[in-house]
Amino acid sequence: MTISPLAPKKFPVLPTVEGIHISVAETGMRYKDRTDLCLITMSEGTSVSGMFTESLCPSAPVEWCKQIMGLGKARALLCNAGNANAFTGKPGKIVVEKSVESLATAMGIAPEEVFIASTGVIGEAFNAEEITNTIPDLVNEQGRSSSHEWEKAANAIRTTDTFAKGSSAIVKGTETVVVGIAKGSGMIAPSMATMLAFIFTDLVVEASDLKEINRKAVNKSFNSITVDSDTSTSDTVLLFATGKSGVHAADHMDEFEKAVEKVTLDLAHQIVKDGEGASKFVEVNVTGAADDLAAQEIAKSIANSPLVKTALAAEDPNWGRIVMAVGKAGQQADRDLLKIWIGDELIAESGQQSNTYQEARAASHLQEQNICIHVDIGISNGESKIWTCDLTHKYIEINAGYRS
Repeated sequence: MTISPLAPKKFPVLPTVEGIHISVAETGMRYKDRTDLCLITMSEGTSVSGMFTESLCPSAPVEWCKQIMGLGKARALLCNAGNANAFTGKPGKIVVEKSVESLATAMGIAPEEVFIASTGVIGEAFNAEEITNTIPDLVNEQGRSSSHEWEKAANAIRTTDTFAKGSSAIVKGTETVVVGIAKGSGMIAPSMATMLAFIFTDLVVEASDLKEINRKAVNKSFNSITVDSDTSTSDTVLLFATGKSGVHAADHMDEFEKAVEKVTLDLAHQIVKDGEGASKFVEVNVTGAADDLAAQEIAKSIANSPLVKTALAAEDPNWGRIVMAVGKAGQQADRDLLKIWIGDELIAESGQQSNTYQEARAASHLQEQNICIHVDIGISNGESKIWTCDLTHKYIEINAGYRS
């Protein structure tokens, strides 16, 4: 597997989150000679909040997690890679039930405290024993959440990802931390991205507060990225708070919120940078729209356009495709008020190409790995940023051979 040219040089050093332990295993379900199952356990009293796919065909694990989320408590998270356990009917539900029962029994906890996540191929049933047979070893081999263990966990949940994804932040004014790992590379689009993200803190946080912070952070990060406009059946973001630091988030809520947003945005950017076949990381910045929602819809229209994305891959400043994407977004816009920049180069204004436009400068910006497209609608104050990548021949190669 070729690592994305946009990948970080190495996995970050992540701090220990008190109350979190990690173990990984090889099931051989799809992959050979690599881990594909991860168990993360939490100390008693851990609170949890989750956000899930908006797909009308959710996976069995997503349905289970949504069912137990009302309790707001968690002791374990079990995640497998290679099979999404989605569109697998009753057998898929049985896999979840047996996995939950086996892990709850092994740990001596309530089934409603066990969260399940799966990622991989859709529509292929598998036997629960491929997971349950490994649970005794997973429970016995738990290690403290050191940076090495975080990296092992991030690697175990990968599918077509070319690198493991992790991030952390310190909650300002405290010694508490926020740590997150994620996976995602293809089938990435807002609402949410096709991805899994698991975030942990040692702060004391009520589940109701976690829910609001998680919602805000996801909207600013995972709901603001796209690789290929496809929404997965398995998207899951879980935010856990062990409370082992003894520090109450209520006394540091603004700083905690900022730390969670920092981690989720970093993970979201890493997912885009690992977009299947990606060679460019692209920020689409829309300002001056009727409102923020309109700005987001216009930005998504640009970021999801195959014509825009292939032009970026070719390093061709074909700005007419950006105009096209704005026009088809279904949001209020005025051709004669529109302004478009690639990098710092003003390309279009007053309903035509700008008199100052120099294509060579725009083309030069497109030769860089990090690209910015700015569109000002010019009618009000709505604004939004969406992050995406280019669309290359490699995307087709990866997805044409995904099951082979």
